[in-house]
Amino acid sequence: MALSLLGRVCARIAPLLLLTAALPLSAQSLDDGLMLRARQLRVGVDHASESWREYWEGTRRRDNDNIGTLTTQSTVLSAGYGVSRRLSAFASVPYVQTNANAGVLSGMRGVQDFTFGLKARLFEVTPTVRTRLRATALVGGGVPTTNYTPDFLPMSIGLGAKHARVRAAMHLQDHSNFFADVSAGYQWRSHVTLDRPAYYTNGVLVHSNEVAMPDVRDAMLAVGFQNARWCIPLALVQQRTLGGGDIRRQDMPFVSNRMDFTRVQAHVMYTMPSLPVILNGGAMTTLEGRNVGKSTMYTFGVTYLLKR
Repeated sequence: MALSLLGRVCARIAPLLLLTAALPLSAQSLDDGLMLRARQLRVGVDHASESWREYWEGTRRRDNDNIGTLTTQSTVLSAGYGVSRRLSAFASVPYVQTNANAGVLSGMRGVQDFTFGLKARLFEVTPTVRTRLRATALVGGGVPTTNYTPDFLPMSIGLGAKHARVRAAMHLQDHSNFFADVSAGYQWRSHVTLDRPAYYTNGVLVHSNEVAMPDVRDAMLAVGFQNARWCIPLALVQQRTLGGGDIRRQDMPFVSNRMDFTRVQAHVMYTMPSLPVILNGGAMTTLEGRNVGKSTMYTFGVTYLLKR
């Protein structure tokens, strides 16, 4: 009876969004078209609180009175270093905690995945006397840092897959301090190992403890204002999973489910005039999705700049 109740409860839960895609938007990050200055080191701490009550089961939107509101708290330690004017390195690692305010399922907590990347400037041109265009390319990846289980969604703190990624970005800056960013990326994901000998997904019973994870592509379009003190981007972000099944009715979510979304997010960064410190805050909401929560996220953080 307990397992039957758990199955009915979990059938009404959407899986967590891929957390590497949910990190706050900020200038000089993995996803934008900006670079760090040569020999500049940035160390930051960012906190994000994401919650949802409604979710998409496949393309069907519904709620879950047995879970109530699911909240994911993540604190991300990050660092960036300007190797040269044309090459920057980035790394981050989050501590994640999940919690539901109703029902019988317990949340999880722990260190999630270590993510790293190298971003190179491809070229910089001045199309007009008022504008400057920069193009960058990124290669990177990520690995789980602990042996957390991905097989208890949506309470799991991550998907447990190693990944490699590439990304291209363009940054157009006007002399009036307005800018536009466009970027697109692709992520290859490794198999995931479960603590059970078989599983059922996408209409097929698989007698194995290994799950083939579908790859992911994403794109971002951002516009905003940036000067010596302020950076204020507004972005539209879209993720599409290249395979995977939907959450079945009366069944638990599964680690290889298709997880698609379109989000809008805003961010504000302020560089303090007398201290080498950047303060930032932001918000995000999910406009539409598939096998994800209709979530809202709020972020805030502090970055310290070290210059040589």
